[in-house]
Amino acid sequence: MKIKAAIIGGAGYTAGELIRILLNHPEVEISSIQSKSHSGKYIFVAHPDLEGDTELRFDANLNPDADIVFICSGHGNSKQAIEENKLPKELKIIDLSSDFRLKDSSHNFVYGLPELNRDEIKKADHIANPGCFATCIQLGLLPLAKNDLLKQDIHVSAITGSTGAGQNPTDTTHFSWRSNNASIYKPFTHQHLAEIRQSLEQLQSGFSSPVHFIPMRGAFTRGIFAASYTNTDLLLEDAAELYHDYYSGHPFVHIAETAPEVKRVVNTNKALIHLQKNDGRLLVTAVIDNLLKGASGQAVQNMNLLFGLDETTGLNLKPSAF
Repeated sequence: MKIKAAIIGGAGYTAGELIRILLNHPEVEISSIQSKSHSGKYIFVAHPDLEGDTELRFDANLNPDADIVFICSGHGNSKQAIEENKLPKELKIIDLSSDFRLKDSSHNFVYGLPELNRDEIKKADHIANPGCFATCIQLGLLPLAKNDLLKQDIHVSAITGSTGAGQNPTDTTHFSWRSNNASIYKPFTHQHLAEIRQSLEQLQSGFSSPVHFIPMRGAFTRGIFAASYTNTDLLLEDAAELYHDYYSGHPFVHIAETAPEVKRVVNTNKALIHLQKNDGRLLVTAVIDNLLKGASGQAVQNMNLLFGLDETTGLNLKPSAF
């Protein structure tokens, strides 16, 4: 029997990537894709790249016959989506919004970063999928936190593609503004900082170092490039050993021999991490695809863990050479 998967909020970028992956997943059947704005229309009306791949249509109401529901309805809307669709408490849910990422007694969602919480994810019913910036930055810092090495200020500069802002065009996402342009937004206050700190505190007891995060908008559509550095006495070769040890059992994270570029991970669920040491500073560069490892790919990775499948099932996605 295949896993029956349903999607709430099926018209956006993350939902489109999720549908594309699930259509080709050997253990999944899509039972329902809800979109109030596109009800009755073919899926490929909102996601033209899927024309010829599916004849599914958007539903006004979610088909209750599902083993798992992915919520892609946007930040601040997930609780309402759960209530409106009367989702039973025992139903497996993966929420791609920020609504349940921070631990709180009001919910039982497990933070869904497999490289941090894989064992907990396997036993959970409800998963809060991490943010895209948060995923990339955390993957670059987790081995240091695990070894109690984050003692100094952490400086992070990261740049994201325009798809990170969602499908609806805004003043800072439409082509004529974004093309040949770059800008900073939410410096030092970005919402993903809270989940980053939560994860670092989980691994490093008493973690209290400031994290100085400068997010930037890039003139490209997808991908995240994050450069983090902190002062440390750790030798480069020792740092490399820590990173290799930490990620040895995690199939999507690779320690790169050369400084990575975004193009090496676009359209994949991979993360590449590179280490450099200069004048007492350890520089950690990480790259991911914001729509895949930063969203829909990671959601499917979590689904695989929930149902006892190999973590990589359906996620053998390959980047373009150019």
